Amino acid sequence: MKKEKIRQLQISHYNYPLPDGKIAKYPLHQRDASRLLVYDGSQISTSRFGDLPGLLQEGTLLLFNNTRVIHARLLFQKETGAQIEIFCLSPHHPADYTVNFQQRRHCSWHCMVGNARRWKEEPLRIQIPAGNSVVTLKAEKAAITGSDTVVRFSWDNEEFTFSELLEIAGKLPIPPYLNRPAERKDDETYQTVYSRSEGSVAAPTAGLHFTEEVMDRLRDKGIRTAEVTLHVGAGTFRPVKTETIAGHEMHTEFISVPKETIEQLLHHSGKVVVVGTTSMRTVESLYYIGRKLGTDPGISADELGVKQWEPYDDVEEIAPEQALQNILRYLEETGQERLISSTQLMIAPGYEFHFPDAIITNFHQPQSTLLLLISAFVGDDWRKIYDYALQNDYRFLSYGDSSLLWK
Repeated sequence: MKKEKIRQLQISHYNYPLPDGKIAKYPLHQRDASRLLVYDGSQISTSRFGDLPGLLQEGTLLLFNNTRVIHARLLFQKETGAQIEIFCLSPHHPADYTVNFQQRRHCSWHCMVGNARRWKEEPLRIQIPAGNSVVTLKAEKAAITGSDTVVRFSWDNEEFTFSELLEIAGKLPIPPYLNRPAERKDDETYQTVYSRSEGSVAAPTAGLHFTEEVMDRLRDKGIRTAEVTLHVGAGTFRPVKTETIAGHEMHTEFISVPKETIEQLLHHSGKVVVVGTTSMRTVESLYYIGRKLGTDPGISADELGVKQWEPYDDVEEIAPEQALQNILRYLEETGQERLISSTQLMIAPGYEFHFPDAIITNFHQPQSTLLLLISAFVGDDWRKIYDYALQNDYRFLSYGDSSLLWK
């Protein structure tokens, strides 16, 4: 009954007016100079992001998503002059991100193809100046899977990995609502200072406000940090276009969580603050993965991934600590140092949170799944928070200001 009630939520209830002038097209020169809206569970105030260490208690655990945005957009030109854009979404073969990036001859990816009608069956080629040589990168259609095209890439110089060729030839996929082409400075400003794990096609933007100085002051205060990885997919920008959320299909995203992070969560007794909606979806997915392992310890790795409506199934609940213990036991038995899985988790009003006490996050698009998540976390006060931000000239979306929201 609960599941059906949530599925029937009207997305129109999660709308608000967002004038184009409120959308930040560029970041501030100083990352931590951005404004920080603070919601303590009832009251709202304005601070500065650089003041974050003073707003958190000693012993708080901050959870970051360490993903790094790749140069995922490749532009090919046919002999006729037609331009074809291939947007790399996720690896197909090898399916492992790290292994795929290290390929030196060929690999394949799930892609979105721009101007697809003009690309028939012929291979596409691009000449890439690399070092003292020129590498020819070839793209061939391999299969159509739903709305994606599997593209097989091959190149004629094994001195270069696919990751290196993307870095040289690809373009950074900044959000479409910025309505401008990517610029050279986006290569720096659209990455977090702690990004390290390549794979995202969009930045975990809540983390863009952190600087090395802020990180140092957090550590000096005794605030602990832990990392997870969720490679953000292009679906994060996809608005809900159906009348109810039941008709919206969440994108599936790769997650990786070190054993150390799971142990920190299990033994942590203070507040837990997640940085961004991607960190939230990752840490909350741990609960459902652990619950599955408790029911079926021999479950296959492919079946461990979290499905969109799984949280709302009528299944017996377990303690969050037990879920984490189940994962640690699974990692021990399989000899793994990190949990690697996937999540399609949709967090909507009515969802019950298991780990975080607060979230640091930017201001999200109307009628988006990200706004649904925020509404689930703070309840109907999301509207009060957004009204305050609009009335007080906060900057919105990826390059905009931030908020610290307590549950």
